[in-house]
Amino acid sequence: MTNKLTTEQVSDYNNLEQMSTTELLTNMNNEDKLVPLAIEKAIPSIHKLVDVIHEKMSNGGRLFYIGAGTSGRLGVLDASECPPTYGVSDNWVIGIIAGGDVALRKAVENAEDDTELAWETLKEHNISNKDVLIGIAASGTTPYVIGGLQKAKEQNIITGCITCNEGSPLALEADFPIELVVGPEFVTGSTRMKAGTAQKLALNMISTTVMIKLGRVKGNKMVDMQLSNKKLVSRGVKMVMDELHIETELASKLLQEHKSVRKSIEAYREEVK
Repeated sequence: MTNKLTTEQVSDYNNLEQMSTTELLTNMNNEDKLVPLAIEKAIPSIHKLVDVIHEKMSNGGRLFYIGAGTSGRLGVLDASECPPTYGVSDNWVIGIIAGGDVALRKAVENAEDDTELAWETLKEHNISNKDVLIGIAASGTTPYVIGGLQKAKEQNIITGCITCNEGSPLALEADFPIELVVGPEFVTGSTRMKAGTAQKLALNMISTTVMIKLGRVKGNKMVDMQLSNKKLVSRGVKMVMDELHIETELASKLLQEHKSVRKSIEAYREEVK
């Protein structure tokens, strides 16, 4: 089956080692321009998955990502950015990678070939049918991810997937498949390139849209972000100033007192009623 996978097809470019730096960069950029077009075609599929995630999370559910290699790293990245960006619990969006956290930095041999491992890890997080599980695999053939979705479906857990091939085994297992077909990679089979970019864009869209629909954004501002460094505190002060039309000193005082942009705004408005 591998020869039929778009992600494994031979690059449209040859003799890469003979290209100049400008040629390499320009040709890679030309290939990258195809990614948003693939995302655009998949928006209806992304829409369906986002709506079901929103419904589940509105009723106390969580969102899980599972993947191996680059795909797993992208899932962990997206999950890890939700708490600081939207002020949500670390246990609300959970990214799991084959081989565990060590695999974020170094490849773990044979981890992606274990069909039982994902479900064993998911059970440690007490996954249930209140939750949604998204499997991420560029090829759509990763046993670790397919096995996790199969077990989840047995437990009536809603499943989605993000893959970069049409009609893959993973997509056939998922209730809500997203297929981002970006074509052969610039370096044959190197799915950390266009496929990885496409997956990252889709994950951005999914988690951001869900968080907006869950009320974690006001207007266009991250009013629940964690104020974990000076840059974010300064951003928070500006948000409070702009929303309440007050001076820097008062905005800073409110933020110091309430430790949250949202709470600062609400407290001030309650006080001046």
